[in-house]
Amino acid sequence: MPLPQDERTTVQMFTRFAQPARFFALADRIAPWLWGLVILGLAVGLPWALIFVQPDYQQGDTVRIMYVHVPAAWMAMFVYASMAIASFVALVWRHPLAEIAAVASAPIGAAFTFCALVTGSLWGKPMWGTYWEWDGRMTSVLILFFIYLAHIALSQAFEDPAQGRRIANIFALVGVLILPIIKFSVEWWNTLHQSASVFRMDGPTIEPSMLWPLLIMGLTFQVLYFALLIVRMHSEMAAVRLRSSRLALMRREQTSEAVAS
Repeated sequence: MPLPQDERTTVQMFTRFAQPARFFALADRIAPWLWGLVILGLAVGLPWALIFVQPDYQQGDTVRIMYVHVPAAWMAMFVYASMAIASFVALVWRHPLAEIAAVASAPIGAAFTFCALVTGSLWGKPMWGTYWEWDGRMTSVLILFFIYLAHIALSQAFEDPAQGRRIANIFALVGVLILPIIKFSVEWWNTLHQSASVFRMDGPTIEPSMLWPLLIMGLTFQVLYFALLIVRMHSEMAAVRLRSSRLALMRREQTSEAVAS
């Protein structure tokens, strides 16, 4: 039974951009625009957040850490969710670029998670009197950071790079269970963190003058992820090609030695 026209179009697009040459041709055209948006977002968001937003009536100027900490925390989860989706696509449909995207995303996600942990600790000291508290949210984000590191290690732990990427993809799907734990930790356990104030069913509860620069910074961090992902995917593809060339050269040398003997 033939597929409907819209499904055939989707499959054709999916297959077309499985080809690295076509994907990177498109990505390279998009990349300058992404970096331009990152620069624009930082040029608008950072001065707005760090200079023009009024100090909080309780937290004073320390609230400005929020404009880096919260977007970094959002991206720690977003990147992992993206990595898990890419891993699923790679395992089910053997999409080569999805596998590369999953591996390339891990260091970026680890960097965002580390940024969230560090800025959270700096924010926590004046607010809570301590740099670290083993509450549900902080502990689960720390576990997410370790999951990122484990994914990076697994992808490089095998002599066969393809096997390493496949094992890392399976691990990414198992590790996705940490995301709902992070999300709902403030509701399930006693925690120093407040409940969600931006993404709520009844709308944001944060003051609009603080919300807009926060959203700009969040969007900027998201665009930064996609820009960095293109760079990382180029690097991963170059490494794959280099390993393939070395293996091919080794096989030719072994064949030549066998013939000579």
